[in-house]
Amino acid sequence: MFTTRDGSPWEPAYLTAIDGSKCIGCGRCFKVCARDVMHLMGVNDDDELVACSGDDEDEEFVRKVMVLHQAGNCIGCGACSRVCPKACQTHVPAGALAAA
Repeated sequence: MFTTRDGSPWEPAYLTAIDGSKCIGCGRCFKVCARDVMHLMGVNDDDELVACSGDDEDEEFVRKVMVLHQAGNCIGCGACSRVCPKACQTHVPAGALAAA
């Protein structure tokens, strides 16, 4: 268990998954994360993930979703979950991951 600067108990909860069926690809989580933990991908007509290029206007996606990119970069701050309007992320407390 960790503590905050004022001594309050705190345990980081790391991002371990993003539910693509719930994610609307709004990018709010990406904008608040400075750790390169996730990135946006397109979903095509065959329900396959497709990389988004810099010029997405020419691409034909059914929708876009956020995907976990570098899970090891997550510091467990929880900023992404606080801004997610669809609650599509799974976070696991550090203690539970250490025990696994």
